[in-house]
Amino acid sequence: MKQYIAENQERFLNELFEVLRIPSISSSSEHKPDMYRCAEKLKSLLLEAGAERAEVYETTGHPVVYGEKIVDPSWKTILIYGHYDVQPVDPIELWHSAPFEPEIRNGAIYARGANDDKGQAFMHIKAFEYLVRKGLMRHNIKFILEGEEEIGSPSLAQWAKDHKDLLACDIMLVSDTTMIGENTPSINCGMRGLAYVEVEVTGPNKDLHSGHYGGAVVNPINALCSMIDQLIDENGRITVKGFYDDVVELSQADREQLGRAPFDMEEYKEFLDIDDVNGEAGYTTQERTGIRPCLDVNGIWGGFTGEGAKTVLPSKAHAKISMRLVPNQNCETIARLFEEHFLSIAPKGVRVKVTPHHGGNGFLIPISSPAYQAASRAIGEVYGIEPVPSRGGGSIPILADLQQILNVDPLLMGFGLERDTIHSPNESYLLSQFYKGMESIALFYRYF
Repeated sequence: MKQYIAENQERFLNELFEVLRIPSISSSSEHKPDMYRCAEKLKSLLLEAGAERAEVYETTGHPVVYGEKIVDPSWKTILIYGHYDVQPVDPIELWHSAPFEPEIRNGAIYARGANDDKGQAFMHIKAFEYLVRKGLMRHNIKFILEGEEEIGSPSLAQWAKDHKDLLACDIMLVSDTTMIGENTPSINCGMRGLAYVEVEVTGPNKDLHSGHYGGAVVNPINALCSMIDQLIDENGRITVKGFYDDVVELSQADREQLGRAPFDMEEYKEFLDIDDVNGEAGYTTQERTGIRPCLDVNGIWGGFTGEGAKTVLPSKAHAKISMRLVPNQNCETIARLFEEHFLSIAPKGVRVKVTPHHGGNGFLIPISSPAYQAASRAIGEVYGIEPVPSRGGGSIPILADLQQILNVDPLLMGFGLERDTIHSPNESYLLSQFYKGMESIALFYRYF
């Protein structure tokens, strides 16, 4: 594969850049045409790579791209999952180059979607192309590339149920995650789930003069801040009643296995420009972001936020709150428990509304599985060091749904790095990781 990459490097980058130039922002209705344009482009790339069939399927939301090459029904079938939608680019002024005009700087591709997930999904298309053109196919390969991952995949679960036979496979292969580092390759053996809600606290029926009414009625912003403060106790534990009921405590042996991953606390704090870390007592920083749930306010607003001063007591205050969940926690149950708890701690004088948004459950796969072992061998051969198992702190909610619908486990062979700043300005993807990813994927097929 290394030689094939070298021979086709310019073509690979040109093709990827064509995909990166399409502003497929799934959360914006104005980009609906771009979603179809990107889907059609991926369909053509799959056909050019050697798929015997590739189609763009309608869903209740954005389209799904499906492709396949079935060589022998008796062979194992691998389903590649990826997504072609991307996050919005705001704040645009912080980008050093146009987000949808990819550039190569300092050995990395800079563009929205360079890593998440166009660049990583593209690796699979090219590894597949290599297998086909070199006569190395030993599996049946299917692709499902969706356009709604960044908004919670609201349409894909039902589409997958309706096309369950089409998607039948032995394993799902996914590259939409990160490694610990260039010199510390890793394989995610699990990811957290997500329950996301928006809360609204309403006080008086209109904004009030803070001099005339301040101190006499409840300020919704003050109330909201107080309620949020009560959601986590002094030990970093979430206070929602029943929140931890289904959390499975890891054994000491499992914690030691996950603790193999190197971690430099001072480097971590310096990278984030913070003077200390925080979280649930009794757990390391790595454990807090991998094997434990958490609750965070993602946005909060209300009242006057413009330039200058306006002495107003606001009528409403809002916040968006995410709860990252560990396997065995149910996102719908957690959202309900949160709503019950949040309503119960509201002070008199305000009305509270909780609106659930998207969510999904976490999952875990055993590192003893043949697929994990094949991936470990492949990555170890490319990087020259055995990858360590890790648990992803982020969420790909649809994978837990697909795991249940198709009755197969997902294998997370992600090649991104924290330096890639996905979801933020100046998203990037190191060319070295891009090429090593293709090599590793090709070797996975040899060893699985």
